[in-house]
Amino acid sequence: MPVEKSASYDVAVIGAGVFGSWIAYCLRKAGASVILLDAYGPAHARASSGGESRIIRMGYGPDEIYTRWSIRALPLWQELFAEAGRPELFQRTGVLWIADESARESYARDTIATLTRLRVPFEKLSNANLRHRYPQIAIDDTSYGILEPSSGVLIARRAVQCVVDQAQKIGVTYQIAAAQPPEPATALRGKLHELATTTVAAEKISASKFIFACGPWLPKLFPTLLANRIFTSRQEIFFFGVPPGDQRFQPPALPTWLILRDEFYGMPDLESRGFKVANDRHGPAVDPDTQSRIATPEALAAAREFLARRFPALTNSPVVETRVCQYENTSNGDFLIDQHPDFENVWLVGGGSGHGFKHGPSVGEYVTTRILQSGVTSAAASSLTPAAEQLERRFSLATKDSAQHRAVF
Repeated sequence: MPVEKSASYDVAVIGAGVFGSWIAYCLRKAGASVILLDAYGPAHARASSGGESRIIRMGYGPDEIYTRWSIRALPLWQELFAEAGRPELFQRTGVLWIADESARESYARDTIATLTRLRVPFEKLSNANLRHRYPQIAIDDTSYGILEPSSGVLIARRAVQCVVDQAQKIGVTYQIAAAQPPEPATALRGKLHELATTTVAAEKISASKFIFACGPWLPKLFPTLLANRIFTSRQEIFFFGVPPGDQRFQPPALPTWLILRDEFYGMPDLESRGFKVANDRHGPAVDPDTQSRIATPEALAAAREFLARRFPALTNSPVVETRVCQYENTSNGDFLIDQHPDFENVWLVGGGSGHGFKHGPSVGEYVTTRILQSGVTSAAASSLTPAAEQLERRFSLATKDSAQHRAVF
């Protein structure tokens, strides 16, 4: 839908990834007039929200806030998919954590405690049960399992496109346009009033509030503020072909899995696209516009070594697809949701890569609440509960360091 040059909106959301699309959708549901912009399109090939699949899980060790947000997000995803007639965009594969008594045991133990406290269904599998149920996985003698039977996989690219489609149906204006970096010198009494964009007509977008939810492009738009607070890393993903006629690597025989000791995760053969294997360790720093999207021999060798050790029946499986994307994380993995220090009507939302995709609906609701509160009275913050104040602090720009020390997984 083309932008009317004279139009002004309550909110302009920059970035049509999973965070931006859900923020736009939730704001419109709350009654705001919204325009959603993206330089390339929703969940495009260079986006952190692109690709075929993302895990939605409840386990987060002791980090109860993210477990609660996952609990809230899953039914919201399902409701939106049902409204769109696309229920297949959530695949209930189950999610299996493979933990070890001698490797990050506290994380698994804390996960069990949090799931129990919040009444999330799960099953703890002994070593013998784990081996019996999933013989296709090579299990260490000291390993055990935590199975979340109701969790699974979101079909990522199509899921984000579905959110954008549904947002447009309820009145959100969507436009392909590249935002130009706003300069503090352009502020009028501490506010940004227009956003310059790079389009054929070079429109300027007028809005009362601006939300920048553009993932790895955040430090490119705000280099002075975020270049040393948002870390964009290269991540390589491989899909391996399963043996012909072999159903051991498809659901329900195999769930989505995470092996804590190895820091690898993956998914069964969904939609006959191949067996997904991904290394969760952060890769080298990259630029999302210019990095090579061709997988490296070194990353393939590491994935094959892992596959041979943990899924020996797939040792010689062919690569049927590769993906090179990126994470964009804050120093510790917490989200960034805060106002820009130079523009009182500009918000920054990001830092979600590696674990944020599932939380799109919860982020959308949270940001909508914050935005609407900030527009009511200056005393709004004083009405927040201590838990809400703690959350604001945790997501604040002030808590984001210039050195990485990952604490959220």
